[in-house]
Amino acid sequence: MTIKHPYAVPTQLPADLTRVRAYWEGLLRGSATVPFADDLNLADLPDLADGLFVIGVFGPPERFRFDLVGRSLAADDVEGRFLDEIDLHRPFEFLRSQCAATVECRAPTAFRSDGAAIPYLRLVLPLWSEGRISMLLGAVDGA
Repeated sequence: MTIKHPYAVPTQLPADLTRVRAYWEGLLRGSATVPFADDLNLADLPDLADGLFVIGVFGPPERFRFDLVGRSLAADDVEGRFLDEIDLHRPFEFLRSQCAATVECRAPTAFRSDGAAIPYLRLVLPLWSEGRISMLLGAVDGA
C-alpha cells in the first residue's frame, strides 16, 4: 500500500517559490540531499526576503522556533518565539505539522491553503548541521 505524502510539493510551483527551491538546490554539496545550514545566505534572495522565513529546529523533544520572518508574513512579533507558544494564523496554519514532516522526510514539503479567502502556497525546505536537520527555510506565495 502506498501512503500519500501529506505535504507533497506540487510539480508546478509559482515563479518565486521555484526560485527559492532552485536556490536551496544550488546549496547542495556533492552527493548531499540536504544543504548545510551555514551555506544559507538570505542576502542572495533580496527581492524575496519579505516572503521568507527561517525556523530553528530543537529537541528532543522536537520544537520549532521562528528565527526570522519576512515583513509581509507576520503582523505580530513572532521572531524568537516557538511555534507551540503562539496562535498560528495565515499564512502559518498547520506549520508545526509541516515542519515535523519536513524533518522526518528530510525533503521539501508544501502546504496549499485553497479553501482560504485568499489562497496561498507555503514551501518548507530542510537544512543540515550538527548531524541533523537543524533549520528550515520557508517561503510563501500569495501572502
